[in-house]
Amino acid sequence: MPEGTVVCCLEEKAGDRGAIARASGDYCIIVAHNTDANVTRVKLPSGAKKILPSTCRATVGQVAGGGRTEKPMLKAGRSYHKYKAKRNSWPKVRGVAMNPVEHPHGGGNHQHIGHASTVSKMAAPGQKVGLIGARRTGRLRGTNVVKFTKE
Repeated sequence: MPEGTVVCCLEEKAGDRGAIARASGDYCIIVAHNTDANVTRVKLPSGAKKILPSTCRATVGQVAGGGRTEKPMLKAGRSYHKYKAKRNSWPKVRGVAMNPVEHPHGGGNHQHIGHASTVSKMAAPGQKVGLIGARRTGRLRGTNVVKFTKE
């Protein structure tokens, strides 16, 4: 394919049936060919450039359905069906809204954690909820001054 071609469903290894740029609206751009080494340089959807064997196949064009994430969900049912097809990660119930038998943050007369939200990396499994192994917490205040050195 000529340089500058927009492709999708690009093979990473020859014959793997397409592994790169398969999500909605994704595409890769062929940057350059090296006929001596039989490799092709490709710009990926992330912006990174990758060198692939020239024997890898691809589909010319862009994957349909671009801009899918810009549309708002609007109602809970759409989120329900979205995550039903993916994994059991919806709805997310807060730990403080649970009972103490269900979560370390549960229970009490008001919805509060009741202790520091930071927890050690060495904590037992089941105790590790909140900010695990936090080096710092709170708002980032001030600015990081970057010092440039003359080379």
